[in-house]
Amino acid sequence: MASRLNPYLSFDGDAREAMEFYKEVFGGTLKLNTFGEFGQKGTPDENKIMHGMLETEAGFTLMGADSPPGTEATRGTSFSVSVSGEDEAELRGYWEKLSARSEVSVPLAKQMWGDVFGMCTDRFGVPWMIDIVQPRG
Repeated sequence: MASRLNPYLSFDGDAREAMEFYKEVFGGTLKLNTFGEFGQKGTPDENKIMHGMLETEAGFTLMGADSPPGTEATRGTSFSVSVSGEDEAELRGYWEKLSARSEVSVPLAKQMWGDVFGMCTDRFGVPWMIDIVQPRG
């Protein structure tokens, strides 16, 4: 898997509706995972979207999710730029440069879904997500 760069949108509880709408607009394949699938069964956030990804035949990739519990999305400014792939050295290099002199909100580390992931806002105010995809066995 080559590294990819794409927008990542944040929503305030309506990620499923929004991602399904974008699928209607652009076509393609939509995959949605809920917070309940990743350890939050039985909570008010169980059916909210933890991660959604739309991949289109035109080559577009759009990712999105509901804001994690305890955080809120602000309409119009609720986006990040996502860089993901399997080349760990390449992606760690991007992380080191992007996170230098930045505000790190999630340190680059292994996450509950198995990937190595981190979030930061660079010194220019742009929010970034780095996801190092781990082999699935």
